[in-house]
Amino acid sequence: MRIGIDLGGTKIEVIALSDEGKELFRKRVDTPRNDYERTLKAIEGLVLDAEKGTGQRGSVGLGIPGTLSPFTGKVKNANSVWLNGQQLDEDLALLLKREVHIANDANCLAVSEATDGAGAGRHTVFAVIIGTGCGSGIALNGVAHAGGNGNAGEWGHNPLPWQDEEEIQFAREVPCYCGKSGCVETFVSGTGFAEDYFRHSGQRLKGAEIIALVEQGDETAELALGRYERRLAKALANVVNILDPDVIVFGGGMSNVDRLYQTVPLLVKQWVFGGECETPILKAVHGDSSGVRGAAWLWPQSRFAL
Repeated sequence: MRIGIDLGGTKIEVIALSDEGKELFRKRVDTPRNDYERTLKAIEGLVLDAEKGTGQRGSVGLGIPGTLSPFTGKVKNANSVWLNGQQLDEDLALLLKREVHIANDANCLAVSEATDGAGAGRHTVFAVIIGTGCGSGIALNGVAHAGGNGNAGEWGHNPLPWQDEEEIQFAREVPCYCGKSGCVETFVSGTGFAEDYFRHSGQRLKGAEIIALVEQGDETAELALGRYERRLAKALANVVNILDPDVIVFGGGMSNVDRLYQTVPLLVKQWVFGGECETPILKAVHGDSSGVRGAAWLWPQSRFAL
């Protein structure tokens, strides 16, 4: 049995999968924000619940909104800032009395979709989370690729390419939380989409509310979605020019905008070197369960028996 944990800023979810990928157990609890020790205890409790509920012992994989530094072994780049600087894998290993595999949550999405989702059977899967924030993960032959510095897939913290005058102004006035300006995340996250709409309409609306206005024929909302699509296409064209993945998979709240799967593939071609791009852009098969499933799949085979 494989146990996967998705450690998010607001909730922690556990799933237990059989070797065939069948869901055996699932539970979620609120994240003890800004409390590292309570976060460890919450994860321990979920693992114990999964094992009690199934009568099996399992390997444990954990997806986090950051990464482990290959140099210090400690968490870095986590927007759940109380994790940064902590030896999370070793601390959990002591609690759970077994090795714990840890990966970035977007890499877990990529692994999940490469294993039995939209990227199944593909060599190189580039998975994108476009929600409150914006990130990506890479799976090569179903295995998460973190890179020598642990930064592979930090797509959201590169500058949006080929910025026009309006985008240059946006970058000046809407800095990224990382301390730099012009990051892809500030443009193509759901938060960035809402911010762009506000700048043109004066109304603070959530992404889903703006999409509802698009469906009602609202011109301001339609123009905002058009800008979003072009910016997302430019950011993905940059990825195709560097990595040229076999498939791009969307997760996160904006992935539920069905129109993106018709418009963005056509727009990407305008920015890809040579103008040719037939890379499929697909919605994550497992939806918001992909991250926790991918965490379970961080172990290539079961390692523990009852």
